[in-house]
Amino acid sequence: MKKTVLLITCIFLISFAFANEYALQSPNGKLQAKISVAESISVLLSENGNNLLTLENLSMETDKDLLSTPEFKGLKTTRRSVDETIQPFIREKAATIQNTYNELEFRSKNKSGITFRLFDEGLAYRFFTSTKDSLTVYSENLSLVLDEKDSIRFQASGSFNSSYETPYEHRAVSAIENEQLCHLPLLAEKQNGTFVLVTEADLYNYPGLWLKGTGGAQLNSTHPPYPKNYRTTGSVYVHGQITETFDYIGKVAGNRSYPWRIFAVADHEAGLIDNNMVYLLSSPNALQDTSWIKPGVVMFDWWAKNNIYGVDFKAGINTETAKYFIDFCAEHGFRYFLFDDGWSPQDNLLAAVPGLDMAEVTEYARTKGVDVMLWVIWKTLEKQWDEAFDLFESWGIRGIKMDFMNRDDQEMVEFYEAVAQKAAEKKMVVDFHGAYKPCGLRRKYPNVLTREGLIEFEYNGWTTEDSPEHHNILPYIRMFTGPMDYIPATLRNSTKNNFKALGDYPMGQGTRAHAMALFVILSSPMTMLPDSPSDYYREKECTQFLSQIPVEWDETRLLDGKMANYTALARRSGNDWYIGAITNWDERTLTINTDFLAPGKYLLEAVQDGLNANTRAEDYQLILKDITAGTPITIEMCSGGGWVARITPSENQ
Repeated sequence: MKKTVLLITCIFLISFAFANEYALQSPNGKLQAKISVAESISVLLSENGNNLLTLENLSMETDKDLLSTPEFKGLKTTRRSVDETIQPFIREKAATIQNTYNELEFRSKNKSGITFRLFDEGLAYRFFTSTKDSLTVYSENLSLVLDEKDSIRFQASGSFNSSYETPYEHRAVSAIENEQLCHLPLLAEKQNGTFVLVTEADLYNYPGLWLKGTGGAQLNSTHPPYPKNYRTTGSVYVHGQITETFDYIGKVAGNRSYPWRIFAVADHEAGLIDNNMVYLLSSPNALQDTSWIKPGVVMFDWWAKNNIYGVDFKAGINTETAKYFIDFCAEHGFRYFLFDDGWSPQDNLLAAVPGLDMAEVTEYARTKGVDVMLWVIWKTLEKQWDEAFDLFESWGIRGIKMDFMNRDDQEMVEFYEAVAQKAAEKKMVVDFHGAYKPCGLRRKYPNVLTREGLIEFEYNGWTTEDSPEHHNILPYIRMFTGPMDYIPATLRNSTKNNFKALGDYPMGQGTRAHAMALFVILSSPMTMLPDSPSDYYREKECTQFLSQIPVEWDETRLLDGKMANYTALARRSGNDWYIGAITNWDERTLTINTDFLAPGKYLLEAVQDGLNANTRAEDYQLILKDITAGTPITIEMCSGGGWVARITPSENQ
């Protein structure tokens, strides 16, 4: 079947002798987009007159030539401006989000076209088609052109079968090899220090967007092809991975919009923290009742079940161990207990392992005010879909952690939404592991509280990749797209020289104060703690401090930060402020202003690096002192160090 360029190459094959140019400006006038329409479409994005990037060859190839008709002689353009306030149901970063942009839409006579939106924070565009017939999409084309000396931070992958858990690489754009796959988000760093983050939003019934190198200053778009055959042998973990594909990327309804392509602009790191474009460009809440969705802290048993001590039962995956976890959660106000891998046979979710009475455990949790979650392999859940969800509901399960998808082709993207919808019907929250980056599903289905898609704490079990430098990259790239299940606040802490990768009893790289600060910096509406209750019982002072940190926020501010080096982040909940500060392996002193506090006096309670934390990473000091709003605070951090504080209004105002 003949392929045709669906939108641009067809919409704009008009009898123009020269390209038509259209200008779009951000609401504050700082960003400008010059859109050129000829045989194809291109966009020059600039900031205050300085060129940032060029987007070329914006087009789609499908099996239908929708727009090439003899009657087609013109192109309708529509402009509009929007300025509104959004109140997210889950307060990931703020209680309100401002949605302000200028829009330019190109629409053909048959109502297909392309929409551009320019925010103060960046540019976005998406295609849309209008036909009652279905479409086979062969490709969606985009060439991102930068300056040769611009650098890129990205995660590489050898194939589309990816866990999205590779280290961030930092290279000149021209040093990215031809055909090298880069999954999103991807961060370009201009020579003048400006950042441009590339990602997508509103991804439904369509494959994820990737970029690939060309060996030059250009990156080209690519998508995982539509699956044809799957792996069915070997470990259950890899069942459902793709072994053969078709020559197209998707089969879609003809009347639809396609995902937004985002190019966010920030002059400094704070602009990456403040940006909400992924959320704003995603579909609104599809659930009628959201009252049952409860963010919260999770204790889970992956490593911790075998590291319990001082008890009168044999620890493991059994009823007694589960009740021990549940008691700990109830005592400290932690909402969830999660059974991770091992609670059932990997190929059967309909029966718990011997020694574990799931009905007894969930009833016990109910009496304690604790909700129980279950880890599942996605392929097993797919095979036992109705039976598993019905059984989980009968047990009183309140959430699932789905793992090992390792794909973002159209079928898998559709499966994510099916899980979110089915879980919502059963009043269950969701955590996606082995997952691609967030693309806004959490806005449409607020029960999707968090997901992985990063190197997180578990990697300390076998590598050194979860380092303090890595911790100072995550807030600016991965966290840009949405909440991430990092698993912070281990109490097993290590200096750089003393670190050892231990699979059964992992330690974290960096000091105790560093690990606790990650609870604030790498925040998620569902935050998991990695250690056993025994460890947290032993460290009562630190555990009590952690139990006071919320997982939803009314305001978020970057106080100071430099990519890969250090981060000082403040978050507000009600009248209380929490600050997390971390450094890489370099010792560092920061002075932060407290002018974000409302006028008045405050009590500051902080965990800081101890005097011997350079050699004994667990060493910390708990300090209490009175401060006045506006008074600078000096933070001293040792190698891999940190600082975390809770600031509350003083009773003696």
